[in-house]
Amino acid sequence: MPAVINPYLPSTFMRKLFQKLFTKPVIWAANKFSSKPDKERIFKALTELHATIENAPAGKKGLVINITQQNQRYVILSDQHKGARNDADDFAGAEKNYLAALDYYFDNGFYYINLGDSEELWENNIFAVKKHNKATFEKETLFLQNQRFYKIFGNHDLYWDNDPLASIQLKEIYGEKVCIYEGVILKAGSNDNNLSIFCTHGHQGDLQSDGNWFSKFFVANVWEPIQAYLKINPNTPAYNEQLKTVHNTLMYEWSSDKKNTILITGHTHQPVFESLTLLERLYQQLEIAQQKNDAEAVKKIQSHITVQLSKGDIMADYTKYKPGYFNSGCCCFSDGDITGIEIADGSIRLVKWEYDSDVPTRKILEESALKDVAARLG
Repeated sequence: MPAVINPYLPSTFMRKLFQKLFTKPVIWAANKFSSKPDKERIFKALTELHATIENAPAGKKGLVINITQQNQRYVILSDQHKGARNDADDFAGAEKNYLAALDYYFDNGFYYINLGDSEELWENNIFAVKKHNKATFEKETLFLQNQRFYKIFGNHDLYWDNDPLASIQLKEIYGEKVCIYEGVILKAGSNDNNLSIFCTHGHQGDLQSDGNWFSKFFVANVWEPIQAYLKINPNTPAYNEQLKTVHNTLMYEWSSDKKNTILITGHTHQPVFESLTLLERLYQQLEIAQQKNDAEAVKKIQSHITVQLSKGDIMADYTKYKPGYFNSGCCCFSDGDITGIEIADGSIRLVKWEYDSDVPTRKILEESALKDVAARLG
């Protein structure tokens, strides 16, 4: 009896071969060409948006929310990129962490600020996203029903802001009207020392993201098929980032000129806390360990730094940075992790949800008292 030849073997072999040959260059190209930030455009867009929200606190662009009450808690999550559960769906592996996080934040009384790119509507149509993400929409609906949900649009879900049928789709998803904003401003502290926390997706002024039709066409018709075939998720594991991207650097520069202002964005998928990425904070921790003569901690931190520098990173002077810029990271890392920003109990935190023996687990990566951040900004 002749051997049975599996007709899928050639395609499987070719896929693995192409993965080996092209994964690194494809990810490099995706990172290089997915963003084209322009400093002048970014500064102008952020300044105008911030001023519009400040001057029209209940306007269409956004809201001003007073959070002086000590019992108010906020979580900021961005960049889920919910897809159609195909091989190009970056969110699929992180869904379990995301659902567990929403359970935790709802049960603990948090308000949820969804900071944009929640739905991947460059690669998918709205009907496919609705069909394959019912569980996450149901969890988000609980926040909306309790008036604890703020939905901000990004570049990949710009549909929510500019499509005439978006309001109908939103009502079908959430069961009631949903307001879509470009940003919100949280006001914390006393009248004498007010801290303004400006939250927006962060794509404004990015020439390849800010409503650019060609970028959307390229992602949907070129990048998505390649990503699906090669099964590539270009998002590196949570909080394993090096020096700031150009876009994050420009976001920091904008925030550094503003008095008593914190800027929180998403968009770049790179977690940033107090204007510093992992490598920059490692150098900061090294300096503290050296001052304490903690030889064991010094050795451990230096080992981590060596790993980061082996990737070709060049260290910037982190000591010059004001602690005014934060980035929530994303909810679609390739290892299933998600990151976000919590503002609660008088503190601001960078948190990660990761799988511990397949069980979603919350981990605080960084934490500072808001009053300390405000004092350092001053």
